[in-house]
Amino acid sequence: MAVYEKNARPYKGESLVAALDDYVSVDIETTGLSPRYSAIIELGAVRFRQGRPVDEVSLLVNPGFSLPEAIVDITGITDDMLWTAPPLGDVLEYYLDFVGADVILGHNVNFDINFLYDKAAALGLGPVSNDFVDTMRLSKMLYRQYRHHRLADLAERFGVVPETAHRALADCYTAAACYEIMKPQL
Repeated sequence: MAVYEKNARPYKGESLVAALDDYVSVDIETTGLSPRYSAIIELGAVRFRQGRPVDEVSLLVNPGFSLPEAIVDITGITDDMLWTAPPLGDVLEYYLDFVGADVILGHNVNFDINFLYDKAAALGLGPVSNDFVDTMRLSKMLYRQYRHHRLADLAERFGVVPETAHRALADCYTAAACYEIMKPQL
């Protein structure tokens, strides 16, 4: 795992604790945990206005190598699905344009932001500096009595039935549904 200096991402946005009506829910699927050594294989984002979804984007990304079996098992994404998908360099600018300047929402979203920040920088796209709201952080603040705060734990706790797990677009909708339930408590 890469170790970063405090200012390794100097233009990174701030982590917010806020009740927002307008935001973009973001999730990515990757081949591992390190932005330096792992690749993005799926990008998902859903734009919310007044707490309702108004637009979405879902993109598969060809990492240029075969997926580890563990990643296939977790995500259900296979090499066959990615074979004809474009490389990250062909789609990341479009994806970031979709996200725009909105506050980003996600579960353990710091992970996603770090990947997007580092991959955008590597492609010469400039920093991803959006402020962000992390539903995992909110859950830990609001529900200290619970031991686990994974997205699946929140979904079960709140009665949110995800379409599937560990697929970017479905996780965007699940995180947003959990956020909307937590929002009145902020």
